[in-house]
Order: sequence, then C-alpha cells, then structure tokens
Amino acid sequence: MDASLFTIQNMKNLKIEKSRVLIALFPGQGQLNPCLQFSKQLINLGIGVTLTTSLSAFSKLKNLPNVEGLSFAPFSNGYNGQFQLSSVGNFHMFYSSVKSRGSKFIFNLIQSNAKNGTPFSHVIYTIIMEWVGLVAKKINIPSTLFWIQPATVFYVYYYRFTDYSDYFKNSDAKDKIIELPGLPPLSPIDFPSFVFDNVESSNWAVKSIKRQIEMLSSEENPRVLVNTFDALEFDALRILKHVTMEGIGPSIPSTFIDDNTFRADMIEISSKNYMDWLNSKDKGSVIYIVLGSYSKISTQLMEEIGHGLLKCGSPFLWVIREEQDGDKMEDKLSCKDELEK
Repeated sequence: MDASLFTIQNMKNLKIEKSRVLIALFPGQGQLNPCLQFSKQLINLGIGVTLTTSLSAFSKLKNLPNVEGLSFAPFSNGYNGQFQLSSVGNFHMFYSSVKSRGSKFIFNLIQSNAKNGTPFSHVIYTIIMEWVGLVAKKINIPSTLFWIQPATVFYVYYYRFTDYSDYFKNSDAKDKIIELPGLPPLSPIDFPSFVFDNVESSNWAVKSIKRQIEMLSSEENPRVLVNTFDALEFDALRILKHVTMEGIGPSIPSTFIDDNTFRADMIEISSKNYMDWLNSKDKGSVIYIVLGSYSKISTQLMEEIGHGLLKCGSPFLWVIREEQDGDKMEDKLSCKDELEK
C-alpha cells in the first residue's frame, strides 16, 4: 500500500496530470471530517477527489461541502439509514454488510471510472477499512492507509500485533511496567483493555486493525498517512524502521482554522439545554464523558458511573453520542439531575 504518491514531487506531478483520488472511509462521525480536510488539501493542489462511504452515513449528513473537484459516491450497505444498534452482534452484522457490499461497490466504481476515461490514480482508506486496500490490490491500483489517530496510538497496535505481543499477555499483573521502543514506561491501565490476551474480546474493530498491521508487515517499506505533524509527534513519526509515517495533519474541521465550509456532521442537536445547565455550574466542577458514536451502554452501567462520580463530590454532564437519533442525546443529558439528587 504505497504512500509515496504523496511525496512533494509526486504531489506536483499529480497536479499536472489532473489525477483523481478515491477516499474510502468507515461510516462514522470521527472519520468524516479528517477525510474532508485531507480532501481539501488535495483539491487545493489540483487533484480531484471522490469520497465514498455508506448511505447509512450520507443519509444523516448535514450540509455537505459543495466544492469543485470533490464528488461523493455513497453505496448501499443494506441498512441505508435504518440501522439500530441493539447489541454487539447487531453491529458485527452492520460491519460485515459494509465490508461485503462496499467491496463490490468500490471494485465496480474503480473499473467504471477507468472505462470512462477518469481513472483513479490512488485509493486512500481509513482505520478499520483494510479490506479496501485488498480490493485496490486486486485491481492493481496503489492504495494507502490514512491513520486518523495519533502516530503513538498506531505504534501501540503495531507492537501489540508484531514483535512485542508477549508484553500484552496479562493486564492484571500488579506493578507491571510495559516498555516499548519510543514510548515512556507504561502500566496496563494506560492501554485499552482489549489489547491484552487475558481480556476476552470479539471486537470487530480490533480484528480489523490486526489484519491491517499484518498487511503492512508483509510489505516492503510501506507508508502510512497520519493525522499529525512534526511539531506534535516528531520522534513518534520516526520510531518504526519498517513503516514510514507521513504526517499530513492536523486534519480538523476548518471552523477551527479559517472557515466552516469543509465539514459535515451526522448529529444535529440544540445546545441550549446543556449550555444553560453548564453555565449554572462552578468553573472546573463538571466532568465530560464521551464513549463513542456506536457505544451501547446499559442503564445499570450508566448509573454506576454516575454514582461513582457523585461520590467524588462532582456534578457531571453525561454525553453519549448515538448516531441513530440525535434527540436521544438530550434525553440522556436529563439523567444528570436525577443522579445529582
């Protein structure tokens, strides 16, 4: 999955050749805006971009950017906005559908563009979309992983699934210190629990990352695009000898840099209720909790976490982002007052 396409010289060549790049991302809010920001960089260089993900994501997007050089190619994953997260097994089915239907769509899209005289020069895909790289390889078109998280996070997974797997055998060992190249001494609590062998996990995302690392390990001098930059992770970008990391970030919504034209959001909620509540609290007295777009948290667990925080003497604001229904966010926020009593 060669990323050498994105060297300075090759970027100039792509501009002259009027090349087009296909960017495939997982249908999640956290992946959308980084990909849009990277698309903006490519478009500014004169490179055309087609962005693809499932209709289940596109059906929720608000105000997609309308910019020359950027096109969208959504594909049906069998749910088309009707997916409801009710169990872990349910999400496994969702991901399997995205993978199977998406593979066929991307294969046909690349073939169709080639026949129409507008071929893709390169395919870029995000975290947990390693199967896109396999599709591109089948058609013999270069592809590259766009790692939207910090380089340091990539190394944790890389070490876990390569030469340092023995370091992750037991998360319960007392006073255990894990020392990995380029990272400070860490204890098991500093890592996600699912990276340890003694933690039972059928997490589809972890399995996807494992396959991604195995793919990179089998290649000669692979490159990875990373949502970071030298001033932030200078050493981290240069730790691995087998993988070349290219910092292309920060890929954050333009509203934090210049304008608000290059972003899209799947959830639209009113800020009035929780902002009024926040403004009524003392400065530094609120704990903000986010557990991810697709987290399914039981009422019992929510109450336990809430009561645990209250025992510390802190009022808190509980936020769970559920992409299927933005209104549910404010319903859950109302739980804070009950837990404070």
